[in-house]
Parts: sequence; C-alpha cells; structure tokens
Amino acid sequence: MNFHKQGAVMKNSIWVILMTIGMTVSAYAQEQNHLEVNTVVQKEQVTVNDEGVQETKLVPVGTVVPGERVIYTITFRNVGEEAADNVVITNPIDRNLAYATGTAFGPGTVIEFSVDDGATYADGSALAVTEDGVSRAAVAADFTNIRWVMQSELAVGAQGTVRFTAVLK
Repeated sequence: MNFHKQGAVMKNSIWVILMTIGMTVSAYAQEQNHLEVNTVVQKEQVTVNDEGVQETKLVPVGTVVPGERVIYTITFRNVGEEAADNVVITNPIDRNLAYATGTAFGPGTVIEFSVDDGATYADGSALAVTEDGVSRAAVAADFTNIRWVMQSELAVGAQGTVRFTAVLK
C-alpha cells in the first residue's frame, strides 16, 4: 500500500500535514493479500484540566511546528485464509522529521533502522554514516527508515501494532 507525501513547509516554521500523511508502508505479507494495513498519524496536545493538572493526549495532525512530536501508529491484520509468515512492516521517515530516540515500539518484532533510504537495515547502534569522507556512528536524526520484522507467524484474523515518534526539524 503506498501513500504519497502531501505537505508543505511554510515560512520555515510551520509544516502543514494534509489528510493523506506522507509515507510508504510496506509489508511482505500484504503484497500477498494477507495483510490489511492502516496508519494513523497524531501529535501530542497538552491541556490543563479544570483541576489545573496538565494532561497530554493524542490528537489528529493538522499543523505541526518545529520541535513538535508526530506519532505514527501502524496497525496490521491478517485478512488472509492462512497464517502469514515473514511479516515485515517498513516505514520511511520523512526528511522534515527526525526519529525520536527509543520510541520505536512493536511487540514480537525486531526493530531495525536504515540510514540509506531502506537499502540496508540493522540495529541502530550498528549503523554508520559518512560525511565529508569521514565515517561516524549514526544517530537517530540520520535514520531514514524503520523496519519491524515479526518473529512469529500472524494467525488468521490476528492483528499487530507498531509505532514510532518523530520530531519536526
């Protein structure tokens, strides 16, 4: 399932994210008509309740300003007639966003990152980038893609959820 980026940077300070948030979510089993994949993009909103206590809740993304966190939640369900094996969910990180360290979540999965637009994946601590001919350890802001590899079959009708947070640069 492909989603195309529709967004604009306005005056270098506000990023407007339209209804179809930009990313490509890919799943091997989905290509074989086993998975139904849905992505929800939200941001954190802090309010103060009647008792004066701050509350944080997730709300649909509308306008995002630099420094705000954007939360991607990808749910998937096996709609096939047999268990799905080799389930891999991949998601690029928009160039206007930086992955927030330690926020990738996915029960029953191995989480890997890419710094080369998805050509290769590894644990984030094993990645390196080259700048001006000098290699250095990759940091979260260098990550271009995230991949979740399920460690077991996904039974018929079963579903899963993976999530990550990124910050608007």
